[in-house]
Amino acid sequence: MTFPDRPPMDPTGMDRRQLFRLAGSVGLLSVALSVAPLVAAPRVNREPVAFLLPLTGASANLGLSMQRAASLRLPFGGRPVLATAVDTNTGAAAAARAAIKGGARMIVGPVFSGDVRPVLAEAAGRVPVLSFSNDVALYESGAFLLGITASQLATAVLRYGRQRGLRRIGLLAGDGAWATQVAATCARLQGELGYELVPVARPADLAGLGLALGRLTGGVPDALLVADAGEGFAAAARGLAGSGVQLLGMMQAVDYAPAALQAMAGAWIAAPDPTVFGTFATAYQAQHGGTPGTIAALAYDAAGIVQTLRAQNRIDRAGLLAMEAYRGVTGTLKFRSDGSCVRELSILVAGPDGYQVAAASASA
Repeated sequence: MTFPDRPPMDPTGMDRRQLFRLAGSVGLLSVALSVAPLVAAPRVNREPVAFLLPLTGASANLGLSMQRAASLRLPFGGRPVLATAVDTNTGAAAAARAAIKGGARMIVGPVFSGDVRPVLAEAAGRVPVLSFSNDVALYESGAFLLGITASQLATAVLRYGRQRGLRRIGLLAGDGAWATQVAATCARLQGELGYELVPVARPADLAGLGLALGRLTGGVPDALLVADAGEGFAAAARGLAGSGVQLLGMMQAVDYAPAALQAMAGAWIAAPDPTVFGTFATAYQAQHGGTPGTIAALAYDAAGIVQTLRAQNRIDRAGLLAMEAYRGVTGTLKFRSDGSCVRELSILVAGPDGYQVAAASASA
């Protein structure tokens, strides 16, 4: 698994206690019945799909949570067999080979980016591969990528920031593949969105971040986008306190206990809609117990996409490309020919008691 898969896909997911506070009640749709002439029932597509998941080994808990999430939309086993789960722990290529030999018309997975190309080699264009990876190096590989990318998150929060009048935006990116992708996205969008990008060197102590921004050529920027996850984001928030600089973050920043929210109050964060996620998480808990993470939500969305294609009798690559925008737990999305997807994400505003949804922002 390469680093780009990790930051937005932590199996612990967001702070669900905060998300549940935002989750609205689910209304029931009433259906009006009318007398209609008998017509032939449409043919139900029965072509099986295979989910390639780590069901044993170090990542078994993650794989099991994904299978459980997918089973809320798509039954596994039974007669006829509509979906199977194949263990990738002994090798993704072998798992793909077994899935295709078993008649799978689509492969959903694998989870880790390093397993995608071996799976593609086995698929050999015979069946489409809908991967959970978010590694942009896999664009044009032949796989479709369902994972939430650094570019999607950064684009969403930057567009929202420009709509709110931000003109000079600092970037505290750090090192690693994830930070590199965030920096590349920020640089690429300068011309389109019309802002000045100010790279910010990381001070030895983030408590002095506000002072470091004041020493920048041109003065303090309007906002600072922090690519860090974990304690790094919370430390940056504390370092900016009282500076007047708008803090911008991405989905990893919402995985905090209430004590950390006080420091982050007012931050704008790109993430999936917590209300939609809360509805999914409630259904998962009722059926399986426990708290699902973001990758489990991707598996739930993948099962929903399979259902959509099955209803259209188009479980193939052409069906994925022709599919209308799919409103999933991880955002409304539509696939492109290079394997990427356009994904609409929400902008959350952090507060002492949780997060409020400020807007939805389409991302690339």
